[in-house]
Amino acid sequence: MTSPDSGSGLGALLGRARAALAEVPRESLGRERTSRWRAPRIVRAGSAWHIGVLLLGDDAVFATAEVLRAAAPVRRGYAAESARARAERRAEASRGGFRDGETVHVGWTAIDLDAVEAGGSSGPLALRDGVPSVRWSAAGGYMPLEAYLDERIALLRDGA
Repeated sequence: MTSPDSGSGLGALLGRARAALAEVPRESLGRERTSRWRAPRIVRAGSAWHIGVLLLGDDAVFATAEVLRAAAPVRRGYAAESARARAERRAEASRGGFRDGETVHVGWTAIDLDAVEAGGSSGPLALRDGVPSVRWSAAGGYMPLEAYLDERIALLRDGA
């Protein structure tokens, strides 16, 4: 994987983003765990800065997936099965050791920065006409990663 602070390419861009985010709180990464003896749970797997479609860790970048807030299981009626499923996912995070209300990212995938720098793509990142770019939504087009990071980091720092 490309060094986070190397040269003037993607690694340097991400290194500058990490430096700009130093004072901004991170959010938790979780992984699903199942066992024969315990109820399904989501356990802690690190932390990262949540920057739109990206999760920026100390030495890796991930594509976001499911975002939830941990909550202790409670018994109540639900109008929809989807509400019951969301409550169960929040309870899985609580059983895994997350505090009630703590934001947890689950199902994230690692982005291959070497593939992107070689001209390919990985997750929402791609090299477009030699410029590291990000696709900020499945239906959206690509925009330069530097502008995307600048905008998102400014929002995070203003809200911190």
